This record gives sequence, C-alpha cells and structure tokens, in this order.
Amino acid sequence: MRRAVLLAGLLGTGSLAPLVAAVGTGLAPSAAGAPDRPSAAVSRYKTVEYRGVRVPVPADRPVYRLDRDPTRCVRYDRPAVYLGRPGPQPDCPAKLVGRADVLHLEPLGDPSARRRAAGLRVKADKLASHTVEPTVDHQVRVPLPEAGVVINGVYGDGPGALQDTLRATRLTTAWPAEPSTPTEPQTRSAQRRADETQDERKTKELVKAQSDKPVEEQAKKPVKKQAAKKQKVWAQGKAFDTCTAPSLRAMSAWRSSYGIANIYIGGAARGCAQPNLTASWVRRVRAMGYRLIPTYVGLQAPCGRYRQHFTAKNATAKGKAAAKDAVARAKALGIPAGKPIYFDIEAYDGRNASCRNAVLRFMHAWSRGMNNRNYAPGVYSSVSSGIRDLGLATGITKPKAIWFAHWDGQATVYDYPHLPATWWPPHRRIKQYRGGHRETHGGVTINVDSNLVDGRVY
Repeated sequence: MRRAVLLAGLLGTGSLAPLVAAVGTGLAPSAAGAPDRPSAAVSRYKTVEYRGVRVPVPADRPVYRLDRDPTRCVRYDRPAVYLGRPGPQPDCPAKLVGRADVLHLEPLGDPSARRRAAGLRVKADKLASHTVEPTVDHQVRVPLPEAGVVINGVYGDGPGALQDTLRATRLTTAWPAEPSTPTEPQTRSAQRRADETQDERKTKELVKAQSDKPVEEQAKKPVKKQAAKKQKVWAQGKAFDTCTAPSLRAMSAWRSSYGIANIYIGGAARGCAQPNLTASWVRRVRAMGYRLIPTYVGLQAPCGRYRQHFTAKNATAKGKAAAKDAVARAKALGIPAGKPIYFDIEAYDGRNASCRNAVLRFMHAWSRGMNNRNYAPGVYSSVSSGIRDLGLATGITKPKAIWFAHWDGQATVYDYPHLPATWWPPHRRIKQYRGGHRETHGGVTINVDSNLVDGRVY
C-alpha cells in the first residue's frame, strides 16, 4: 500500500511533508513574523509532546494523561494516545477484543533518566528512517533512551500508519514541566514500596492459610505438609476474568471470594494493556493460592466482526504462528509446560461454510502447535459457534479443554442441552455464564465476567 494512503488513514492528510515540517517548526511564520493560518492539511492533526518527544496525531485523537487519571484503562481497541504510567489498578471493562491505532508513551527506566536526557543534543532525524515490521501481536516497542521514554505502538490493520507516525516523531532537548499532582514522584515511589511490603505480608498470610489442593477446596493442613503433593491439572469452583490483570493488592482482597482467575497473556486482538502482568505477578498470585486460566486473544474468524482476522488461505499458517507466540509468552510468565493455554475465538457466523472451515483449520493448527510444544491446547468461544463447530468436526486435532460462553446466568457446566455429555467430559470444561458487571470484595471493585470451572487450569 502506498505510504501516502497509509498516512491519510492515520492523519487525514495525503502527504508526509507538511506533517514533518509542522512537527519540526510549528506553523510557518509570515514575513511580519506572525504565524499564518494553518493549512487544511495541518489543521487535521496536532502535536502531542511528552518529555521532549513530539508526536503528530490526528486532531480528533483523544489524549489521556495517566498521571492525572491513574485509574484510566489503557485500551487497545479504539484509537487513542496515552501518556505516562498506568496506575496500579486500572478500571477496565471485563473484556475487550480487537486493536486500533494506539500510542502509549511512558517513562523508560528510572526517574534519573530525565536528568540524563536533559543535557543531550538529540538528533532530529533519529526516527526518520525507522521501519516497523509486522508482528504476531500487532504491537511494537520503541525505546528512546535519549529522552528516557519508550513508545508502545499498537496497530489495527497494518503497521504502515504507525511507521509513518514514528518517522514524523521528533526528539528535542526541551523537556516541558510535567503537570503537578497531589503525589510527587518520590512519594509515589515510597508508596509503591509500602504497597509491595504490604502485598508480601498478605501473600505470606495467605500461603499459611491456603493448601495446595484445588482451589475450590479449603485447606486444612499447612502448605509445608502439602508441598510434596502434586497439584491436579484441573480445578473446580467459580472464577472471574477481567481485561487487565488486577494489582496484587486487589488479588489479595479478592482471594477470600475467588480461587481461580483468568489472565490474557497476549495476541493480536487482546484489547487491554497489561501493566501488572509479569512473571513475578504470576508467582505471587499463585502463592496466594490462585489457579490461573492463561488465555491468548489472537486473530479472529474471517466472518467475525474484528479487523484482526485470519483468512481461508492463511488459517493454517496463522494458527501455527499463534501457538508458537502463545507458548513463548507463557514461558516468559513462568507458566510451565503441560499447562493449558486457551485461544479466544469470539463468536462468528457458523452458517458460513467457508468461514467455519477456516476456523477449524486454524484451531487444528493451534492445537497441533500447542501439543508439539508440550502445552495443553484449550479454546474459548461461544457455545453456538466455535464450541459447537469443534464438537461436530471430524478429522482435526481438537483442544483438550474448552471454555464456552453462554450468558444464561446458570452456573453449571454439565446437563447442558447445547453440549452432549460426550464432548469434553469431566474436568475439561469452563463456562462463562455472565458478562461484564462490577463486583466488590475486600473493599476492591473490579469489572468482571463470571465463570464456573471444572477444567484445566494452571
């Protein structure tokens, strides 16, 4: 696709030249020294500046300062610009799917990077030839150590528009003052250390109180006496899932009400940033006694409603690539081999034979790829499309476990009219029976979906 067309899609202008000129100098001065009225092309975009990084974005693109709004959810499903680090507990919807053109600029490393960057002479053309290669998860990370900033870029259809934006981005030695907030950086750091200390204390208390049995059962023996007992590959009980991994404090507050939680580990259609989700977070949450449902939100069905989708021609290749990427992300989070990873394939029109067959080829490649890497393939989907089609299919590699969505409010996974008893019998089913709603436990409110588990978990 021609570069001009890509830029027009992002900025509403057909030429990169006026964009770069305006970013570098502002509005061109008239002979008398006063700025001329902006051209029609220039008026369609604005310059967003963060710590000396100047980025051109469409004039109507919303810009969110996370230091002013720490509970703001960094969403990838709609165009926006986010500046700063997310707060410890973003207020996200229960689930978001799909990706749009999103930029997130945040500090790179420690606060002293600001002092180092301020005295540097930064070359204006640093990003002028930057190339954005397509990625499996439609996301790139561009560190700018000169400014102590990292740009996280997410794209919808292709990386061309993001590349144009990065090439028009400029670095300056100027560092505008950041808005004052009630909590200064040093105070925030001290508060973060205090929070971590409190989280560690609560974690130790929970470890003493919880057994290593499936989380639906309450422990009756100290953890040390259970350490040698191998944990079952499945669990039973109620679970919650939410778009972004909650803070450790929130997970601790919810532990008395839940023992199973979902985490979205990656994928081209994952709709939320995951500032909390790290290997350390996984270890500490597991130490609290939680079992986890690792989920990968990759490319969607060609007849679905999402822009990020595979096609009838590339379904097999994309399924293999998704399995490879999902396993790599699971390993990075410390999720060992043998554990399940559920592919999230949202509802689609199963009456479309070509689309249905493409989904089955993709799921076959996903399951084989997972098996080959010694992870257990799982699938999340609507009971009336993906789960039904997989159940009826023959001649393909099927997932070892399913997670089906049917929001009938009934917390049951068996005696279910839509799923024959022979499909994924005991300990291989999870049901999502209620969609997004708010719940409060331990004084912490989160927007979640409700699930009943008798299936494979980590």
